[in-house]
Amino acid sequence: MKNFYLFILVFLCWYTGAAQQESQFTQYMYNPMSINPGYTGSREVLTVSSIYRNQWVGVEGAPETFNFSAHSPLGLTSLANLGLDFTQDRIGISTQKSFSVNFAYILPLDRSEDTRLSLGIKAGAENLDLALHKLTIADINDPYLTNLSEFSPVLGLGAFLYTDEAYLGVSSPNLLHTKKFNEVSVSTYTNKAHIYFLGGYVFPLENEVQLKPAFLIKAVSGAPLAIDLSMNIYLLERWNLGASYRLNAAFTALAGFRITDELTLGYAYDYETTTISKYSSGSHEVFLQFELWSRYRNRFRCF
Repeated sequence: MKNFYLFILVFLCWYTGAAQQESQFTQYMYNPMSINPGYTGSREVLTVSSIYRNQWVGVEGAPETFNFSAHSPLGLTSLANLGLDFTQDRIGISTQKSFSVNFAYILPLDRSEDTRLSLGIKAGAENLDLALHKLTIADINDPYLTNLSEFSPVLGLGAFLYTDEAYLGVSSPNLLHTKKFNEVSVSTYTNKAHIYFLGGYVFPLENEVQLKPAFLIKAVSGAPLAIDLSMNIYLLERWNLGASYRLNAAFTALAGFRITDELTLGYAYDYETTTISKYSSGSHEVFLQFELWSRYRNRFRCF
């Protein structure tokens, strides 16, 4: 626990904030590795996940996000874990791509190894493209209206504390403060650290029914605190039904189905509670996860 509190202190010291929010997913509870490198390898088998989000359907230039990740222990009994993560986020004329390699090490906190703390780090790069040729241009000879593309490094940290019944995490996917397109002051794009807190618990009920509440808090200065609260019911180890609420933003319906022991499919629909609901029919999100040898996993996974 001392190590976990130390990580929280490190994140709060690094936190500098920005108004720009990072990629957003409603089904964060299925694969938090993109926001918390400490999650890497915690499922104890090779896990490959992808998620696609089409936000604010009907609004031209609305966010469209895709994430692909894979992570696994480095051996059958290894506490060291490796992962790969890729995210593409399109908003209007901008496309941001991020690729990182994650490493995490799991520390058992008791003799029975029921409580574990996974400490993770991610390193990579991101690229921001601005396709200015897609704009309606008044002066085609304007020297600043050319397509722009710029790379910047990514460095993130995460801590993930978990048992068979609960989990708690704190992370910052990118601690680096970077600026892009500095040569055009009116177009400067700034990245600053986002801080994520997440957690969840499993309440076993009768007849193979489990109740799974979860939360996610995203913090960055210049923007309102983003809070996601969700409640899922897991039926017969196959079906997942739930709902969530994003504070002052949206209500969500969630559904998932474990097709085989290895393959899981999930879907989420967001209904906006803001004024953008006048122009959009909502947001859609599809999740797919494959786990190799999951039937041989020794530990029950609450996440």
